[in-house]
Amino acid sequence: MALIEARDLVKTYTMGQTTVHALAGVSLDIAEGEFVAIMGASGSGKSTLMNILGCLDQPSAGHYRLADEAVETMAPDQLASIRNRRIGFVFQQFNLLPRTSALENVELPMVYAGIKTPQRRERAMAALQRVGLGERHMHTPSELSGGQQQRVAIARALVNDPQLILADEPTGALDSKTSEDIMRLLSQLNAQGMTVVLVTHESDIAQWARRKLVFKDGLMVEDSINPDPGCAQVLAESSAL
Repeated sequence: MALIEARDLVKTYTMGQTTVHALAGVSLDIAEGEFVAIMGASGSGKSTLMNILGCLDQPSAGHYRLADEAVETMAPDQLASIRNRRIGFVFQQFNLLPRTSALENVELPMVYAGIKTPQRRERAMAALQRVGLGERHMHTPSELSGGQQQRVAIARALVNDPQLILADEPTGALDSKTSEDIMRLLSQLNAQGMTVVLVTHESDIAQWARRKLVFKDGLMVEDSINPDPGCAQVLAESSAL
């Protein structure tokens, strides 16, 4: 079943006398359980597409359905509800509250969802344990390494049990060893059935995904299957346990 259905997406911006075509008619489907990497140079349209897929922005034209809901004409409060219920976001700079514990950072999406404190604490702890940080739940971001901070961000993305993880350059602020750890974690989540879509400019990071989409000048110029993705190795290791 298609989780994401996009048809003829167009996004234009007016900058003074100039009209910029960030997306020039993009169509794609992403099925439940896929692991997809989106690549392209700066200005290619990949970040614009990610913002539309994440209901952070709306297309100028075209149609977008997420989990069979038409979202391109939704009001801002409806889009916020969709983001909170269906999508978990992971960003390059972690976007954690600096003076707040890991546990409280992970609780934040549930505060917006109106979930009561005892259930919030229980679910946040479970999410931290899922990413291997249960013992660090009272640490603030400054007391955690970059990789640990990204794990907190991933736990926060998971805590409302979304259908889709959108990761925007999730390893961009990390060294190569920590990047591999984070990609292994995202691959494990994908092996458990989570749909993962990530934006990256690094080909070695894209190699973890089963499918690669390449953008140039607002158009998708490549849609290919990786014959030997890193996530397949993680799945094989999980199956062997």
